[in-house]
Amino acid sequence: MHDLSATELLARYRDGSLSPVEVVRATIAHIERWEPRLHAFYRFEPEAALASARESEARWRRGEALALDGVPLTLKENIATAGCALPLGTAALADAPPATADAPPAARLREAGAVLLGKTTMPDYGMLSSGLSSLHPAARNPWDLSKTPGGSSAGAGAAAAASYGPLHLGTDIGGSLRLPASWCGIYTLKPSLGRIPIQPPYAGRVAGPMTRTVADAALMMGPLSRPDWRDGMSLPTQNIAWQSPPLAPRGLRIGLLMDAGWGLPVDPEVRAAVEAAARAFEQAGALVEPLAPFSNRAMIDGLDRFWRMRSWLDISALAPERRARVLPYIRDWVSNGEHCTAAELFQGYSQMAALRDAAIAACQPFDCVLSPVAPVVAFDAELASPLHDPARPFEHIAFTVPFNFSEQPAASINCGHTKSGLPIGLQIIGQRHDDLGVLRLSAAYEALRGPQPAWPVP
Repeated sequence: MHDLSATELLARYRDGSLSPVEVVRATIAHIERWEPRLHAFYRFEPEAALASARESEARWRRGEALALDGVPLTLKENIATAGCALPLGTAALADAPPATADAPPAARLREAGAVLLGKTTMPDYGMLSSGLSSLHPAARNPWDLSKTPGGSSAGAGAAAAASYGPLHLGTDIGGSLRLPASWCGIYTLKPSLGRIPIQPPYAGRVAGPMTRTVADAALMMGPLSRPDWRDGMSLPTQNIAWQSPPLAPRGLRIGLLMDAGWGLPVDPEVRAAVEAAARAFEQAGALVEPLAPFSNRAMIDGLDRFWRMRSWLDISALAPERRARVLPYIRDWVSNGEHCTAAELFQGYSQMAALRDAAIAACQPFDCVLSPVAPVVAFDAELASPLHDPARPFEHIAFTVPFNFSEQPAASINCGHTKSGLPIGLQIIGQRHDDLGVLRLSAAYEALRGPQPAWPVP
């Protein structure tokens, strides 16, 4: 039962062949087999989940079922839920007080009847593309327990690949949804900025679904995209048919970005898998054209300076004994923010606009753009990044970070595996606000790619 998709579960609840209580019980038992090795959960709440499942079961019996009623769900640690602390993955905030209210994504999913199993882990402050944390044991990748699931939505990626139920929610500001999706072989949609209300909102930050199927991500987008006044950057409400059929590739003009212009070189196995995906679109009638690099070292160095300064202000405000508990890699990364001048800070901030304009201009001629999600596959679970060098923290996000600041929707969908069995993600990027188009094209590729390997088991 824990392997069933949300669409399958809802159909089974509807015909009475399964109940939310038995599904949640089975999922809890499955999690208990995996979790001692995966470390995907910050907070696991089986009793509360069973209580919610009983309430859901009663609604189904009364004919009053909600959109996601009885479907198991996890939320990333930094998505506030009433009564649960928000330590943000760092030992510096281990005694953080409980949140007083659900953040918008949590509120919308609970209102839709989803059953919250618990909160998934993240690295300190969500600042890494791995599951390394000063507060939690390092999260592991179900495909290979020696590897990271990616980050910062580390526990969510691991939980989705390991069948901790079908629905998971993460966040992304530079690749934190797409990197774990790529390295865990699952699906995610990083939506347009403001499509899913979030708290707190700021430039580049989004929440998004992490699932095994495109259809399940589409199911989540209905409730998640409902309005919430607490996000002053959210988009106007639209009546979007999220569960529309796949988009036929025939006649589409698709850009293929294989060189980001900076960062780590693309691994040959990654290149081969992404180029094979592009050929599948060509064979389905799309016109695929190469897209030249549009971002550069000046842009990313400026962005790095800005974020070092921003994070230095947060960490330097901590009492010395708390500051000492922050992951050493992150302390080293942000330390030179102390010496950043006002001119350097402004120049760094301005690079977000430069990156945005360059990405939008480069993608403008195309219906969508394809690229690798990351130039490399999952790396050692004990490392903060592929290079593990705080002086070069962004070398692996050259394909993802531009589309946070351009506000474009971008998905990660599995397009192959290495010879050693590690997943490889294809990024599908759409025009600003065309989240539905990215979902529909993702569904088309899901059909084109054919059968997938069996999911990992405990």
